[in-house]
Amino acid sequence: MDTVLALAWLRAAATAVEQHEKELTELDAAIGDGDHGANLRRGFAAVLPAVEGLDSPGAVLGTAGTTLISKVGGASGPLYGKALRAMGAALTAGSPFADALDAALAALRKLGGAAPGDKTMVDAWAPAVAAYRSTGSYAAAAEAAAQGALATVPLQARKGRASYLGPRSTGHQDPGATSTALLFRALADAA
Repeated sequence: MDTVLALAWLRAAATAVEQHEKELTELDAAIGDGDHGANLRRGFAAVLPAVEGLDSPGAVLGTAGTTLISKVGGASGPLYGKALRAMGAALTAGSPFADALDAALAALRKLGGAAPGDKTMVDAWAPAVAAYRSTGSYAAAAEAAAQGALATVPLQARKGRASYLGPRSTGHQDPGATSTALLFRALADAA
């Protein structure tokens, strides 16, 4: 991960979120509060000007994370923000990208208290990290994230707002896992 790729990833992510805003909002309306798409679009729109001119991937991702925390409401801003900040810190410390992805996953799990199978973004992030670690391929990570998001459909939510629905949360794809899959696809496309 270099600065050029970090910036390209965030631009591709902003485009993907904008293109899929309606889908993310509809998924969130079914089992949440219906603001996931709009919140992420607003957040990534604020990220782009904040990161322009930065000269290291750690600074780019760290600043993106801080911007998401300050600009995005709901749970997704703090979760994605902490994940990107953890990645930025790991890259600044000289860690390889696989370790930066692990740091992001650890930050997500710590903040949200979620584990795989809880019907959250962790269900897409964890398999993406595992796929990248085993293959070194952004495309493999994106495919694993997409499969992880699809695998949330039959799950009953155990964390977040969707957990209040109990068994009624089954049959719906988790919006956070879906946006995670979009971000990993954006990374693969940018690479």
